[in-house]
Amino acid sequence: MIEATPRGFEAPDLPPSSAYDQCVRCGLCLPTCPTYLETLTETSSPRGRISLIKSVAEGHLDLLSPGFVHQMSECLDCQACEAVCPSGVHYGALIENARAQVERAQAPTRSPAQRFFRSALLLGLFAHLDRMRALASIVRFAQRTGLETLARRLGIVRLLGLEAAAAMAPRISDTFFVPSDQRYETKNAKAIAFLHVGCVMQVAFARVHEASVRVLQRAGCTVVVPADQGCCGAIAVHAGERDFSRELARRNISAFERSGADVYVVNAAGCGSALKEYDELLAEDPRWAQRAKRFVSRVRDITEVLDGLELDTNIGRLDVSVTYQEPCHLAHAQRVTGAPRRLLWECRYLQPHAARNGRSSRAPQDRALARDRREHRRDGQSRLRAAARSGPANRGARRESSTHRRDPRRRLQRGRLDRSDDAIAVVTRGIEGSIYRENPHEARDIEQTRNRAFGNDQAHASELF
Repeated sequence: MIEATPRGFEAPDLPPSSAYDQCVRCGLCLPTCPTYLETLTETSSPRGRISLIKSVAEGHLDLLSPGFVHQMSECLDCQACEAVCPSGVHYGALIENARAQVERAQAPTRSPAQRFFRSALLLGLFAHLDRMRALASIVRFAQRTGLETLARRLGIVRLLGLEAAAAMAPRISDTFFVPSDQRYETKNAKAIAFLHVGCVMQVAFARVHEASVRVLQRAGCTVVVPADQGCCGAIAVHAGERDFSRELARRNISAFERSGADVYVVNAAGCGSALKEYDELLAEDPRWAQRAKRFVSRVRDITEVLDGLELDTNIGRLDVSVTYQEPCHLAHAQRVTGAPRRLLWECRYLQPHAARNGRSSRAPQDRALARDRREHRRDGQSRLRAAARSGPANRGARRESSTHRRDPRRRLQRGRLDRSDDAIAVVTRGIEGSIYRENPHEARDIEQTRNRAFGNDQAHASELF
């Protein structure tokens, strides 16, 4: 029987070989990866996914193998791994291009109903924001009148398969912030700021945009909100629809060029991350590549803009304590960490403290927190080493892993444990072996890749996985 040749990647949007060849499999990414911390499975880590992508590129693993498709979808694309990678692997480019490859291969296999639903939801809403506002108006009506609660109690939401969507849906704003060529003048303006309104932000977080306009004016900027801007394209990139994201990118670049603004201001971390990658998205387009580079050089998070201007902090007393939760795409993808903190400390009557591993701490508590973390680190090292010594047959490690997933307090502790430097080097093969049994698709894909790539050389295969 002749074995079918595995399907591989096809141009365009190939995962760059320069990125996956750069990975030295050191494991420093493991304690920063949220999916790895939840599963303790190698293939659920950046290192494991890079190995899978390389296997598909080299023809050892099929592009649509269930385990590969699952791992490309499971990744949150938070890019926390990029921030700690000593080799500078551009993991985001790998996972996003791999998703585009999977989407292109899966598209012909979808039913007409699935293709229609995906097109209506993704292309119909995010390309035409007036439709999104119409849908948001319906959702707002359901939220305000209690119809949403009634539909949930009657089981209608479950019948339509919308339970997860309903649970995650934000509360829609009372009024929308619709871009309609508004111009908010400031006397003796230092700069003209283009405010990116986005898609979901304008219907669910309109007050954030209103506050952004006020504070930018306080900082001495005239603010413009052109009507011809659109969605940043992040949702399209994450969904593997890179051609659609390029259309949205060209739209926003053109809107900025026509606006005459000095800086493109974003107040949503995910949007800012996508906007700052337009030069990569349009790198192969000769007509737009240079325009995209110029555009990216002008994109700034609002905290970057305010941090660079003289912001008048003597605007009244606000004697409160605040907790700052750092957005992953701001810290990891954009590498903006200092500006938000400096702005908080400049507000003299605020008592800012950062959220650490789900808990907030002020300066006087740092010593106790450090002592607490050292204790948990020692426990974590002992637990992981015991699991590694026991090998795949260690059922206790499997039970403990499940216990952590059930108990949020234990899960918080485990997050701290796995973030310690010493725990990085701990071999978790025993835990992984037991978890692989729970996912036959991944186990099969791993074995297929090992056999095709290395034959009986299992020692070499163990280095890869």
